Amino acid sequence: MAGSSKKVIMAALVGNLLVSITKFTAAYLTRSSAMFSEGIHSLVDTGNQVLLLYGLKRSKLPADKHFPFGHGKEIYFWSFVVAILIFAVGAGISIYEGIKHIIEPVEVKDAYINYIVLSIAIVFEGAAWLFAYREFKKDNTKFSIIKSVKVGKDPVMFVVLFEDSAALLGLFVAMLGIFLSDYTGILIFDGIASVIIGVILALTAMWLAVETKGLLIGESADPDIVRSIKALANEFDEVDYINEVLTMHMGPQYILVNLSIDFHDQVKAGKIEQVISDMDKRIKQKFPLVKRIFVEAEARGELKDNINE
Repeated sequence: MAGSSKKVIMAALVGNLLVSITKFTAAYLTRSSAMFSEGIHSLVDTGNQVLLLYGLKRSKLPADKHFPFGHGKEIYFWSFVVAILIFAVGAGISIYEGIKHIIEPVEVKDAYINYIVLSIAIVFEGAAWLFAYREFKKDNTKFSIIKSVKVGKDPVMFVVLFEDSAALLGLFVAMLGIFLSDYTGILIFDGIASVIIGVILALTAMWLAVETKGLLIGESADPDIVRSIKALANEFDEVDYINEVLTMHMGPQYILVNLSIDFHDQVKAGKIEQVISDMDKRIKQKFPLVKRIFVEAEARGELKDNINE
C-alpha cells in the first residue's frame, strides 16, 4: 500500500511540474488570467506532492520514547496541510486574479497557444488521474469512490485523486473561458473562468480537510475489523463478557486495539496472562495491521458497549 502511494505521488509530481512550467509560459505569452490560475493550480499541486512525500517518509520513522506508537500520523498531518494550501494559495490566488481581470479585463493574445497547452495538459492530467484511480480502486473494490474515501485510512490516495479530478475540471473551465473571450470578444469570460477554478479548488480543499481531520484526530478501524476482533476474543472459554473494543488508526498501516474483558471469576491470574498472550497472537495473525493490543481485565460494565454500537 505504501509503495502504491509513493508511485501515485511521484507520477503526479512529475506531471504537475512539467505542466505548471508550460502553463506559466503560455500565461506570460497570452496574458490569460485563466491560464495563470491554472499555472498556480499546477504549481500548488506540485508543492503538495512534495509535502506528501515528506509525510510518507516521516510516517515510517520508528517508535521512540517520545513517540511510543511511531510516527504514522505524520501522513495525516501533512495531508491536512495540503488541504489548507489548496484552499489558501490555490483557491485564493485564482479567485483574486479572476476578480482583478473581471474589473480590468485584458485581451488574450494568441489564444491558440493556450488551446495547445491546455490540450497537452488534459492528456497529462488525464493519464495521472487514470493511474491514481486504478491504484485507488485496487484497495477499494467493494465501495464507490465516495464511500471508499469515507472508510479509507490512507489519505494519500484520495488526496492525489481529488487533486487530479479538480485539475481536469479546471482545465476544461479554463479552455471554455479562453474560448468564449476569444470568440465573443467579451474579455471578462477569462476572469470568470479564473474565479470558477478558484471555487473548484476551494470546494476540493474543504472536502479534503473534512476527510483528513477525522484521521488526524483518531478514527477507529473498519467496523468489520472491530466486530471480528470482538468475536475472536469471545472464542476463549475463559472470557465471560467483552465490555468494549476500542481501536484507533495510528497510521494507514497501524491499528491500536484496547480490549476491556470480564474474565470468569474462577480463572486464575496466571491463566489470564496466558489467555491474553494467546489472544494477542491470534488477533495480530488475523489482522496484520494490528500492531499493539492492550487488554484490561475489568468487571462487566453496563454502558461501555454503547461505544461499539
